[in-house]
Amino acid sequence: MPDVVAFAGHQVHVCRYREAGTLLRWLGGDLRGQTVLDVAGGDGYWAGQARRRGANAVSVDLARHKMVRGARLRHAPALVEGDALRLPMRDAAVDKVMSICAIEHFDDGAAALREMSRVLRPGGELVMSADCLSRRAEWPDLFEAHRKRYHVQRTYTHATLTELLDDQGLDVVEHSYQFRGRHAERTYLTLSAHGGRIGFNAAAPLIPLVSFGDARQSNTQGSIVLMRARKRTA
Repeated sequence: MPDVVAFAGHQVHVCRYREAGTLLRWLGGDLRGQTVLDVAGGDGYWAGQARRRGANAVSVDLARHKMVRGARLRHAPALVEGDALRLPMRDAAVDKVMSICAIEHFDDGAAALREMSRVLRPGGELVMSADCLSRRAEWPDLFEAHRKRYHVQRTYTHATLTELLDDQGLDVVEHSYQFRGRHAERTYLTLSAHGGRIGFNAAAPLIPLVSFGDARQSNTQGSIVLMRARKRTA
């Protein structure tokens, strides 16, 4: 039953299914022998998907109640209570880092990226997503409701994240925006402001339409930005 509930909460979701699916694809299909860290991983569900691919998976989060739930999952990763701004891991300890729409909630996003880079081995990869909401100025009330509801500290673009990652010795390999069109972005903000998690779950049947719409738009703006970066070896 815990796995069914977790699946419904994480996979039956208009954006998370495709968002996290892309990040997992970037991590690779065979993760045997690799240590994968999910920063601010909540109940560890997505780190658990990395474990299913053979990874030694670790999820770090401050929310103990989420980890209690996550410990009951069939493919539960190692669940560690810790702060993303002070990761409880040694330097160069992991092969890959994942972070799903977490950085926008941190008081200091640059410090969080510094920690992710610190624990990542040279040549290792970071895959992450973040709120962008490139057209938020068109719907200030919706954005303000979203910001307050989810405690969003700031938003990020491909350009701003590229600069921050470069500062920490990470080179961007690829990036992607989701909910690229104006109508799709307004839908995302409306669901967030008024529907919350239930709204996102109920809108899951829209996934193919959003995906089709994104394919017809330029990869330059949207509600969510996804980044894949590699740590320099020298």
